[in-house]
Amino acid sequence: MARSSSERNVTGTEPPEPRSYDGVAGGWGSLKGISEVFAREMSSPAVLETLARQNKAGGHMCTSCAWGKPAHPHVFEFCENGAKATLWELTRDRCTPDFFADHTASELMQWSDFDLEMQGRLTHPMVYNPDADKYVECAWDEAFEKIGERLKTLDPKSSVFYASGKASLETSYLYALFARFYGHNNLPDSSNMCHETTSVALKQAIGTPVGSCVMEDFDHCDAIFYFGQNPGTNSPRFLHNLQDAARRGCKIVVFNPVREIGLIRFINPQNPVEMLTGQATQLSHMYLQVRPGGDIAALMGLCKRVFQVDEERRSHGQSGVLDQGFIAHHTQGFDEFRQKAMDTDWAEIERCSGLSRGDLEAAGDVYISAERVIGVYGMGLTQHVHGSQNIGMLVNLLLLRGNIGRQGAGVSPVRGHSNVQGQRTVGITEKPELAPLDKLSEMFSFEPPREKGRSIVEVCEGVLDGSVRAIVSLGGNLLRAVPEREAIESAWRDLDLTVMISTKLNRSHLVHGRAAYILPCLARSESDEQASGPQSVSIEDSFSHIHGSIGRRAPASEHLRSELAIVAGMAKATLPERPSWRWDEWTGDYALVRELIAQTYPDKFHDFSQRMFQPGGFYRGNPAHEREWKTQSGKAEFTTPTVMMASDIEDAPGRFNLITMRSNDQFNTTIYGFSDRLRGIEGSRDIVLINPSDMARYGLAEGEKVRLVSDAGDGARRKVENLTVTPFDLPNGCIGGYYPEMNVLAPLWRHDKASKTPASKAVPVRIEKNGPSMTPA
Repeated sequence: MARSSSERNVTGTEPPEPRSYDGVAGGWGSLKGISEVFAREMSSPAVLETLARQNKAGGHMCTSCAWGKPAHPHVFEFCENGAKATLWELTRDRCTPDFFADHTASELMQWSDFDLEMQGRLTHPMVYNPDADKYVECAWDEAFEKIGERLKTLDPKSSVFYASGKASLETSYLYALFARFYGHNNLPDSSNMCHETTSVALKQAIGTPVGSCVMEDFDHCDAIFYFGQNPGTNSPRFLHNLQDAARRGCKIVVFNPVREIGLIRFINPQNPVEMLTGQATQLSHMYLQVRPGGDIAALMGLCKRVFQVDEERRSHGQSGVLDQGFIAHHTQGFDEFRQKAMDTDWAEIERCSGLSRGDLEAAGDVYISAERVIGVYGMGLTQHVHGSQNIGMLVNLLLLRGNIGRQGAGVSPVRGHSNVQGQRTVGITEKPELAPLDKLSEMFSFEPPREKGRSIVEVCEGVLDGSVRAIVSLGGNLLRAVPEREAIESAWRDLDLTVMISTKLNRSHLVHGRAAYILPCLARSESDEQASGPQSVSIEDSFSHIHGSIGRRAPASEHLRSELAIVAGMAKATLPERPSWRWDEWTGDYALVRELIAQTYPDKFHDFSQRMFQPGGFYRGNPAHEREWKTQSGKAEFTTPTVMMASDIEDAPGRFNLITMRSNDQFNTTIYGFSDRLRGIEGSRDIVLINPSDMARYGLAEGEKVRLVSDAGDGARRKVENLTVTPFDLPNGCIGGYYPEMNVLAPLWRHDKASKTPASKAVPVRIEKNGPSMTPA
């Protein structure tokens, strides 16, 4: 179809076709991606045994995403990104003291994230030598002693103990104990940057901070309403569940600004017929490209349609579509929300969502016709200034027809790191009301700190104003993940102490405090031998199921220690001796730590060690799944939104909404390579994705180099240079770029109002060439 003259660019030529991928999610492309990483990392053939056991009872639990582990697994229960994560950590490359002797920290600051991690596994504990600007080898006992000495000189409340979401339940429990014995609740974790919005909004609405579904619910749902998450890149094993659902007639309705192949068509790499014939399963029944921040309005349109159809049917003497009995007995706030929906006009809904009334009514009809509906979402809902209202609206939609707390129905956030949910379960939280402080006081004979700790945003604020003096990081690449990165990096160097517990080199090691330590740890896939023999650990998946994990591969270095042993070593060197603080015994036998967890949380973790290798994991329970509402009212809460846009900045000429995304070749801040296969992009991460019609309006050419600058209205000059213009299928006024490179453009002060999750999915920016910001041609 010919484009209108208004869509032609300033040279009069046709806009380019958007970049796309002609293949499918999964299929031969997935196998090729795995094989390329296997060849590059030169992993031992023994890694194949690890992959064969991955995500199975008695095996190794993947260190990638937190998707569930079925009781009856596939022959290969790993996905492309899960395999990449395992191959990445079992590489034969080693980052030894000789490497650090050859390179200063200042020099390494110029290296890319990919090149840093490609140096391989860290092998020795290292301490920063400021005179040489290099890390040098040190002994474990020396590192623990010096770290302990530094922590003893500081006000405990000026220290932060961050957790990345990967460490086991056993390690996480002891890490939280260490912090509280030391004297603070500064225990943020990676959920502060992604799903803290979930923890706050779901807790308010249904009384639980996690999703209400179990994996089996996906076997029984009639419709899935899917918001702001890309399974093809972030949780590929989920594609099996979506494929099965679509094949039995479940209708999947997608709301996402980005048109993602992983939600459109899929070939199961474990199905020989599909692989040989190329016969793909079409996943989405409808795919609606909502504008960034427009989900509140889109969900209001769906709810409005439900109310309208209910009224129409009742006016004709038919049964309505609302679950009146459920609403009356199980909810509160219905009348106020219903009035808000009826008062909101369609013009506002269409303007804010970027979707037509006809499309929203059609999607609403799918919802109405489905007996059992699951609402799935990711950071496309959570990472907004009003992200909590996004989630509240999704819950509202589900409550209208009783779609929470019964088989085949519920709300299902897709979590990120493999144990990020579990860490919160066992006490990693900055919110003292969420930790069993009285129980801990009784068990360990101490008075826990009661003051609220710092979230990640508050940690960054403390780094900037000098009130944070030390940061200990249990895994991760924290400095690369935070917003306002340039300002944070500058202030970070004034910290008195930084300690990084890591498997590979990353940027957070190079932007360091005055005293800085790198403490290398075992990977989960590696054998962990302690005084009592080989150890096992445990994690929690997105469905609140607990799984044991056993590593069998030889450690990358004889000098490595387990994460738990490192935490215990630091704690022992920092804290006074107490009879009930048994660091050496806990290190020697992790079953003793599981006994402590069971004693602390008896309803969830009774018989912990006996149950942890149960196929499918053991279920720790979820009140909302049983329609027990642990809210203030004792009922599920309808929440009436105060805004229609989840973003807080209005449209303006020349202003774009930037959404940050992950590529097919990365997991969180870890970059495996430069192939974003499922979007048809290869070779570079320095790109900006933009709608071809916007390219025409602003006189941009494919391949042109531009910069993005912040347009948040606060006068700060934030910019990212030398980005290649790349046409892509996005809504007008929306552009895309890769996380974490784009974090520098996100202001620290823009975060979800309720949870302080950074607002990374509608960042206001402008595009510059070599002159001032552009305006439409």
